[in-house]
Amino acid sequence: MPDIAWFRRDLRLSDNPMLTAAGERDGSAVPLFVVDPALWEPASDVRRAYLAHSLRALDADLSGQLLVKHGDPVARVVDVARRAGAESVHIAADFGPYGAQRDEAVRAALQAEGIDLVVTGSPYAVAPGRVTKDDGTAYRVYTPFYRAWRRHGWRAPAADPDVTWVMAEECDGIPSAPDLPFDLPAAGEEAALERWAAFRDQRLQEYADHRNLPAIDGTSAMGHHLKWGEIHPRTMLADLGDSEAEDVFRKEIAWREFYADVLHQRPTSARQSLDARFDDAFAWDSGDRADELFEAWAAGQTGYPFVDAGMRQLLTEGWMHNRVRMVVASFLVKDLHLPWQRGAAHFMRWLRDADLASNSHGWQWTAGCGTDASPYHRVFNPVGQGERFDPDGDYVRRYVPELAHLPGKAVHQPWEVLGGYDGGYPERVVDHAAERLDALDRFARMKEVGTAT
Repeated sequence: MPDIAWFRRDLRLSDNPMLTAAGERDGSAVPLFVVDPALWEPASDVRRAYLAHSLRALDADLSGQLLVKHGDPVARVVDVARRAGAESVHIAADFGPYGAQRDEAVRAALQAEGIDLVVTGSPYAVAPGRVTKDDGTAYRVYTPFYRAWRRHGWRAPAADPDVTWVMAEECDGIPSAPDLPFDLPAAGEEAALERWAAFRDQRLQEYADHRNLPAIDGTSAMGHHLKWGEIHPRTMLADLGDSEAEDVFRKEIAWREFYADVLHQRPTSARQSLDARFDDAFAWDSGDRADELFEAWAAGQTGYPFVDAGMRQLLTEGWMHNRVRMVVASFLVKDLHLPWQRGAAHFMRWLRDADLASNSHGWQWTAGCGTDASPYHRVFNPVGQGERFDPDGDYVRRYVPELAHLPGKAVHQPWEVLGGYDGGYPERVVDHAAERLDALDRFARMKEVGTAT
């Protein structure tokens, strides 16, 4: 009788050792995906739509044999395993707070039926918890983590599985993809491998120079493929050499693994600041005016062109360039004085590549309450960032048509140009120079409360 291969964040067939393990006993396996209402219902239409497309691609790769069930995984996984006569259910490890708790509940329910839960592999080149200091404690700072991560190393990509896929029972069906006001990129393993090959062959060697320029196609945009495991980071790392650009790109993969490790060590950091003073003692703004400013930020109507371009890109593509993510995050926290959790929740709603660990800890890095030593003094100037990384103004004009009449870098300061507001662009909601000083003053007052945790 076949065992069960339970897909979660590993929606691919290649470089997936869990699948080989699932087929070892019988030569066949039931490929299962459970649409968990605890994850599906609070997800945005963007994330639901992409997952639906990815599941359809996986089902096609499995020749239509993907068994999709809807409901509580504790009940549905056990039921499928019992009906199939399986001796074991195979998974790749999930290190997220919810996923880890879910898997332990499934393990207990399976054990009551005499069925094993077997864990093989994870969504990471190096699983969280593996890279530690000499004393066995976790790293809190990225750079020493990266050095240790490189020393630790990772396995070569796994061989393709030789498994016969079996549809054990009637399928509940892949959910319909919600309609969106924009097109998502192609989903699935084939699309992931094609995108990676195109970036590797055509743009990787310019990555170090181009990755911060949002007007050009200079990044890999592989985040959504990694999020759902349509490609494994091992596959990408195996293609990297020792050039400067390749090392810079490897460090970006390591950031993803570092943040996963931080979340594994501190599960509450998904929504709570690593430096608890930012939740307990910082003077965040609230009330009607704060809500109005948040809505202006979310809609791309702050009056700061580089910020607004990024927020509008998010709303029209379900994605935002990484450099711009840092700038808009800094603006929300340090110009509008709103807690990072509000911005993180907005990103999780709209980003097609939204990853809990990377999102929460990226926001905390910008807010100054995360893993960096003392980044609160780092306040991104939205004008200076635009002039530096979008010097010709092409990125702003692409997403802010009200400023399309302004040439070159003049687009970043329409208040300095005669007729700058002729296209109907809003005036600035705050004065950056004043709010920067206010932010630093609030930080100084918070420091008087006590030391960081």
